[in-house]
Amino acid sequence: MADSPRVRFAPSPTGFLHVGGARTALFNWLFARHEGGILVLRIEDTDRERSQSELTRAILDGLSWLGITWDEGPYHQADGIERHRADVRRLLDSGAAYRCFCTPEQLEEMRDVAREKGRAAAYDGRCRDIPSDEAERRAGTEPFTVRFRMPGGDTVWEDIVGGTVRFKNSDIEDFIILRTDGTPTYNLAVVSDDLEMRISHVVRGADHVSNTPKQIQIYRALGLEPPIFCHVPLIMGPDGKRLSKRHGATAVGEYRTSGFLSSGMNNFLALLGWSPKDDTEVMEVDELIARFSLDRINVKPAVFDHEKLEWLNGQHIANTSSRRLAELVGSTLIKTGVTTEEELKTRSEWFDSVLDLVKTRARTLNELCERVRPFFSIDVEFDPAAVKKHWKHPEEVIDRLSKLRSELSKEDEWNEEELESQLRVLAELMGVGAGKLIHPLRVAITGSAVSPGIFEVMIVMGRELVLSRIDSAIRHLEGA
Repeated sequence: MADSPRVRFAPSPTGFLHVGGARTALFNWLFARHEGGILVLRIEDTDRERSQSELTRAILDGLSWLGITWDEGPYHQADGIERHRADVRRLLDSGAAYRCFCTPEQLEEMRDVAREKGRAAAYDGRCRDIPSDEAERRAGTEPFTVRFRMPGGDTVWEDIVGGTVRFKNSDIEDFIILRTDGTPTYNLAVVSDDLEMRISHVVRGADHVSNTPKQIQIYRALGLEPPIFCHVPLIMGPDGKRLSKRHGATAVGEYRTSGFLSSGMNNFLALLGWSPKDDTEVMEVDELIARFSLDRINVKPAVFDHEKLEWLNGQHIANTSSRRLAELVGSTLIKTGVTTEEELKTRSEWFDSVLDLVKTRARTLNELCERVRPFFSIDVEFDPAAVKKHWKHPEEVIDRLSKLRSELSKEDEWNEEELESQLRVLAELMGVGAGKLIHPLRVAITGSAVSPGIFEVMIVMGRELVLSRIDSAIRHLEGA
């Protein structure tokens, strides 16, 4: 084994990069960075019919967005097919593998028999004892596969997560390692590639555990010891079932377009099955690298909690500088007509103050965009629920907003203390609680029933926009 760990992430370009694959990539990357090791990226594209170049591109884009960098690759498994065949030849020559000439009909009959007897292994090994010279001769005219000759006894390994894992070899049939068309199967290609790339640790999902005894036996038949295995727990939905689209298991790229930060996504993915030694939950990437270790990965399945993902993302938004947030949301605001590039340039300090005010309340960048909209000179959309709650009696609200507008227009000192004092004095003169003015005012100037402190909002908006918003609200109420 190499002195420094060598790990690999090996996605198949038959689908997009989803949560499970992204977490596997992250765990490998965090381990490599923590240990000063190497991460190899390998695209497992031997399934020519299902592999698509655009999916490869989407996988690479997803990894890049997450900030997961690789040290070698991307290699393509399909490029190693001659080496795969050479390894199969070695296994044939040593007797660890043999040619199988069984027809599809014969194989189906064997499966039926196995099902009737309740056996796990279906193939009955009928081609095991064909003499090698006869098999060689028949191979010239008959279609065949190559099967691995599963030895007796047990296959046992120490898994970093699962501890001692044991499989009875008798429960595993002599599996195919080379198809009739001369292409290698998954288990053979993976072992051949991992050997070629000198992989020291295989960190992958627990759904691969059943492949591991097969791969260990191939390693040993080739005369080499297998790497260290670490099978990370599966990800389940809140209902305890395997994660699927109904739980929010969308492609990583969709989380990006939904307004999630890569730092928030990485933080969430890292906590799906791994935990630090304390109760810390909000961590930037550098801290994740510093804290990460494979022995802190849990055995139990992880639960995908979309609420927690949004909460964590909100924490990362709150911790991100407003200048950086301006870069992230600026293009969206321009594209949707909320503002212009020129306005964002000339009012950059003001925009930073807007973001400072609202960023702690947003859980996604998309939500952040919605929260900054009212601060620009555009018509406010009044939330129906807010209108129903705080503008229940239009004539009464018109009266209160009109009097408030009159007082605000006279105000010389436009600061939080003076604005609050003026509003409370007016409320007292009108014989109502301050909330009877604050809540309708909030709806008038933000369109919503919730916002940061109303007086902070008014300061950032400025006198002209606040008065204009009150005028628009009164017109809206008069036309109601």
